[in-house]
Amino acid sequence: MNYKKIKDICEIKKGKKVFELEEALDNSIRYIQIDDLRNNNNIKFCSPDSRYVYVKKDDLIIAWDGANAGTIGFGLEGAIGSTLAKISVLDKDIFAPFLALYLQSKFDYFQRTATGATIPHISRAALENLDIPVFGIEKQKYIYNQMLKTKELIDKRQSQITALDELAKSLFLEMFGDPAKNPSKYPLCKLKNICTKITDGTHHSPPMVEKGIPYVSAKHLGKGYLDFFSNPAYISKEEHEKIYKRCDPINGDVLYIKDGATTGIAGINYYDFEFSMLSSLALIRPDSEQLINYYLVHYLNNDRIKENIISNMSGGAIKRLTIKKITDLSIVVPPIKLQQEFAEKVKKINQQKELLKSNLEEMHNLYGSLLQKAFKGELFQE
Repeated sequence: MNYKKIKDICEIKKGKKVFELEEALDNSIRYIQIDDLRNNNNIKFCSPDSRYVYVKKDDLIIAWDGANAGTIGFGLEGAIGSTLAKISVLDKDIFAPFLALYLQSKFDYFQRTATGATIPHISRAALENLDIPVFGIEKQKYIYNQMLKTKELIDKRQSQITALDELAKSLFLEMFGDPAKNPSKYPLCKLKNICTKITDGTHHSPPMVEKGIPYVSAKHLGKGYLDFFSNPAYISKEEHEKIYKRCDPINGDVLYIKDGATTGIAGINYYDFEFSMLSSLALIRPDSEQLINYYLVHYLNNDRIKENIISNMSGGAIKRLTIKKITDLSIVVPPIKLQQEFAEKVKKINQQKELLKSNLEEMHNLYGSLLQKAFKGELFQE
């Protein structure tokens, strides 16, 4: 198989500082930032300026700086910021979407070869000297279109998972109403009066070890769930035993982020094994005769409730909820039978989600395997 280097088929140009407009004007153009390489959730605009670096829809965009360095975007049009770079395909025998697909598969390579001690930066040399497999233009188009169909199936499965999340939210509102308004006039109780334990993790960071006892922090918690194994960390048994005396999470406990940018997210611990926690997480153990964990998690994750709680955060640069504020939170408490009914319905939704997530993981693995085989010329033979 033949290969060509990026430097022989492309021109690379770094973006420049762009001045964002507060709102779009008649002559404004899109201002493209790193987040835009993943989705269109927060489109921004700028005024035309000859000093800016512009991309066309057939240009590739690479995140040049930061934790996401190496992320590839394609099909966008506008001015790129200083943390991005434009990759323009100059070789007429290279199909730009195929090249984008190939570079997207090289994210780990870009991360591994990045420079910079604290903030990663793409290594221009590593990018320019990257070998690109050369196929005929029609085969490139065929590979791209086949992989696009596979990616659409993955996106569809992800949408189904998102739809189940929305179903659980709708079910909560249907059964209990807007908790911020409490239309059924359910009683309000302070959290400390309807829980058997409320505490937080260790306030000092113990040294990490390669193998040991799992150590959980805010990075492991998402809305409704705890995911340790996607980014595991461990501490020694000695350190764990000291922490666990005060903070002993068990299956069914609610974990709640109380520090930092993701403050206010709640999830349930489904793990049966012991682990230690950092102080960025609070442990909340409901009294099951008064408060069901599934209800509490959806209550705390409700947008209106979360907004109200966060508005009372203390701290300077790093905002935080103190344990006292958490224990004094007033919670709307519906009848326990209604909470239990809600929990059973959510469990069924979660079971469906887990099946879909397992299938999604298999699809991602298959997609990666197909990509590698395609780039080696082992698939889609002419």
